[in-house]
Amino acid sequence: MRRARTPAAIGLLAGLGLLLFVLPLAGLILRAPWSQALAELTDPTTTMALGLSIFCSLTATAIALVLGIPLAMILARTRGTVRNVLRALTTLPMVLPPVVGGVALWLAFGRRGIAGSLLYQAFGIQIPFTTTAAVMAETFVAMPFLVIAVEAGLRSLDHRYEEAARSLGAGYWRVLTRVTLPLLRPAIFSGAVLCWARALGEFGATITFAGNFPGRTQTVPIAVYLALETKPEAAITLSLILLVVSVAILVGMRDRWLGAL
Repeated sequence: MRRARTPAAIGLLAGLGLLLFVLPLAGLILRAPWSQALAELTDPTTTMALGLSIFCSLTATAIALVLGIPLAMILARTRGTVRNVLRALTTLPMVLPPVVGGVALWLAFGRRGIAGSLLYQAFGIQIPFTTTAAVMAETFVAMPFLVIAVEAGLRSLDHRYEEAARSLGAGYWRVLTRVTLPLLRPAIFSGAVLCWARALGEFGATITFAGNFPGRTQTVPIAVYLALETKPEAAITLSLILLVVSVAILVGMRDRWLGAL
């Protein structure tokens, strides 16, 4: 069967679209200060931002695993309007502008927020402008990626294995830990990696809710933004780190991620 020939106009437009993605990346790679890269990476400010980013992103991923897997189970096993509403609320941070997410977190957990005022009055706990705030912001924007991946895995799961385990007398928790979660391991792994990558690159919600305090809330994306004005070499080097991580994640997880969508 012969394929329809693609018109030249379509090819031209596709080429322009590709250039829109390729040229900025090429500019980043070609203008990178390779001779100074090691010095920039070992700079105390850079290492501090990298260490904080790794800590916050890994912590956010761990929280997302604890909260996101049960949420995905609920989404996968509900139907109708309830499921649609829950799924919309869960995936909203993926399309919500990150700065708006930061404002929402502030209004919920700030000193005068819905929950933040109770925490402050009862326990003297103030969340904004702390490392905890950075972790919460990253969890807020990144957890939907894990939920979607795990929900897709649950929907494609062969539930006959669970039914067989129940017929043999296994209780709910035994079926969950011995049958369901092991079968979901690939979906959980891919979802966790995507969640971690998104948390590592989070900027808007973090700077809005947690602020910019070196060693406490200044993650790599915030450090890139600030260094671009005063120390562009460091900004480019840190940007390359995030670029490498992003490309590795997309190449390694593209099939599972597209399947989840």
